[in-house]
Amino acid sequence: MRIISGKFKSKRLQAPKKLPVRPTTDIAKEALFNILNNLYYFHEIAVLDLFSGTGNISYEFGSRGTEKITSVDENFGCIKYINQISDELELGITTIKSDVFKYLEKNSNTKFDVIFADPPYGFEEVQFEKIVELVFKNQLLDEGGVLIIEHSKHTKIENHEFLSYQKKYGGSVFSFFENSEISS
Repeated sequence: MRIISGKFKSKRLQAPKKLPVRPTTDIAKEALFNILNNLYYFHEIAVLDLFSGTGNISYEFGSRGTEKITSVDENFGCIKYINQISDELELGITTIKSDVFKYLEKNSNTKFDVIFADPPYGFEEVQFEKIVELVFKNQLLDEGGVLIIEHSKHTKIENHEFLSYQKKYGGSVFSFFENSEISS
């Protein structure tokens, strides 16, 4: 895994092999950040990284200047690794060891500009929909914010009222969700 751009551009990171993760590929990550680069000034936004795994996405935001990053994962090994890399690179990532659904159910007082979720590809479609439901029900997105869910091309979540668009990269899809009442 490597950081694509920013302060730590080209830095390679080696996560422990025992972590139960599937990091976003460099090609997909670069494409995602090319989209986000046209939407946000990274140093001005707050980011929530759900199912953060190795922290791959969090490090990319941090390298590009984002200071308000929260990473949520239920695996202690993942949280420990994110804390280690965050300390080494002085990124200041806030980590939370929690089941993502429980975190989303309880959190309604913090708003984010970007919420990125990379749940296991084996999730049922109803589980993907529950992420969207909880984010919008608890109003976790700031005005102009976006929820991005990475999923397999075999997962169909096209019929959600907040879905704005999808981008496909190989076997992965990024689905972008926005509150049309806020963004229009």
